[in-house]
Amino acid sequence: MAEIHGRLTGEVGVCLGTLGPGATNLITGVADGNMDRAPILAITGQGALTRQHKESHQVMDVVGLFRPVTKWSCAVNHADNIPEIVHKAIKLAVVEKPGATHIELPEDIAANETDARPMRPGRPRRPVPENKIMDEVWERIRSAKSPLIIAGNGAIRTSVSEQLCQFCHATGIGVLMTFMAKGAVDMDSEHCLFTIGMGQRDYPQSAIDAADLIITVGYDLVEYGPEKWNAEGARDIIHMDFLPAESDCNYQPQIEVVGDLSHGIEMLNARVARDGTPEFDFASQAKLRRKMLEEFAEHDDDDTKGSIRPQKAIADVRAVLGPHDILLSGVGAHKMWVARHYQCHEPGTCLISNGFCSMGMPLPGAISAKLSRPDAKILAVVGDGDVMMNVQEMETASRLSSDITVLVWEDHAYGLIAWKQQQEFGHHTDLSFTNPDWLGLCASMGWQGERCEDAADLQDALNRALTHKGPAMVVIPIDYRENMMLTERFGKIETTF
Repeated sequence: MAEIHGRLTGEVGVCLGTLGPGATNLITGVADGNMDRAPILAITGQGALTRQHKESHQVMDVVGLFRPVTKWSCAVNHADNIPEIVHKAIKLAVVEKPGATHIELPEDIAANETDARPMRPGRPRRPVPENKIMDEVWERIRSAKSPLIIAGNGAIRTSVSEQLCQFCHATGIGVLMTFMAKGAVDMDSEHCLFTIGMGQRDYPQSAIDAADLIITVGYDLVEYGPEKWNAEGARDIIHMDFLPAESDCNYQPQIEVVGDLSHGIEMLNARVARDGTPEFDFASQAKLRRKMLEEFAEHDDDDTKGSIRPQKAIADVRAVLGPHDILLSGVGAHKMWVARHYQCHEPGTCLISNGFCSMGMPLPGAISAKLSRPDAKILAVVGDGDVMMNVQEMETASRLSSDITVLVWEDHAYGLIAWKQQQEFGHHTDLSFTNPDWLGLCASMGWQGERCEDAADLQDALNRALTHKGPAMVVIPIDYRENMMLTERFGKIETTF
C-alpha cells in the first residue's frame, strides 16, 4: 500500500511494523517498492537498548536486515535525534531515484519525552544538464537517420512525460516503453511504439535493429537488461537520466546526460524550435506500430466458451476502463500479457511490479490506489497464485468499503513458472494447486463475486463489478495454451517484417 501511494503521488508512503516478525514481514514489500523506485518510509519497533546486547525476545539486527533493500536504514538511539532522522529518511526517499528508507525505534526510546521539534520539509532542486552537453546531444540526433527512444520508469514523472511527448511530436521519433513506463506517450499517438520487455525476441526488437541511435530516457536496467536488446554492446546510445548510467558491458552510452530529466528534454525542445526538424526515416517504426495494433485487435471479438484467451481479457479490460482509470498487475503469466497488450493514455495508470517482481502487490495496492485516486476506477488483474499471497487483505478492503475490482485469471497453477520451464526444458514440474470457492470466499468477506466462463460475457461482468459500490471480484478460466503459442511465434520473428 505504501509503495502504490508513493508511485501514484510522489509523496512518501509510510508503513509501520512491530519488532521481530512485524519487521521481517515488511521486507518483501519494502524491497519491491525500493526497486520499483517508490518513495517509502518503513518504521519498525525494536527491543529496548538495555537488552539489545544479548539474546532477547524478538530482538534481531533489523537495521542490518533492511540495508540491502533500502536507500538508508537507521536506528534511533536518542529521542532528540528523531527530527533529523525523520527529515533525512524522507529526503532520501523522494530524491532521484526514489526508493525506500527505514527507521528503527527501540521501545525505551519511544517512551522518552523530548522537546525536539520537526525540521522544515523541503526538496532540493535537482541540477540541470549543461548547455554544452545538450548541444552535443542535439547534433548527434540531427545526424542520425533513424533514431529511437526507449523510455523507462523515470519517464513517467508528469513533467518528464509532457516534455517527452512534445519532443516526439516535434521530431517524429517513436518511443518504446518498458513495463513501468506505460503511458509516458499516449497509446493513440503515432509515436507510441508500445512495450518492450518480454524475455523473448518480440516485434519491437525490429525497430531497435533498424535504429542507428538509441536515446534512453529514464531507463532502468532492473526492468529489462540491455543484454536483451543490445546483445553485442555495439549500439550508439545516448543516456538521459537523473543519475549516471550503470556500468554494464551491454550498455555503454556514447553520451551521458545526467540531471533533471524534464529540464534536459525541455532543452532539446528548445533546439528543435530553433533549428527545425531533421529528415528521418521512420518506416520501420511505422510498420511496428501497425503490426502491434493488428496484434491487439486480433481477439477483440472472441466468443469462446469455457475459457478466455489472455488477449481477449486484456482487450475487454481496456474497453471498460477510461483514460484516467488505474490498472494494477501482479506477477505471473498474466503480467506478461498485461505488459504486452494493455496500453495506456497517461502515465501512472498501469502499475506493474517489474523491478523486484514480487507477487502479492495488486490487492493491497488497489486499496491504496483508491485512497490516493478516489475519482478513478481501480481494477487489479491477478493470477490465482498472486492473489492468494495476500488474500487476507480482502477483509481490509471490505472493512474500508474500498471501491475496487479484482479480476482473477484462474489456471490452478503458477503459470509463469510453468511457461518458463516449458520453454527451457520442454516440460515443467508440478506447479498446480487447489483454489478456494471464490464466490463463497467473496460472500464470507463481504465482496460481490461473479464467475464468467464465456468470453462474450466478460465486458458485462466487468462493468457490473466496476459499478458496484464496494469491493468486487470477477473470476475467469484463463486459456494459458496461448503462452506457448506466443513463444513459438517469438521464435519465428525476423529482423524485418
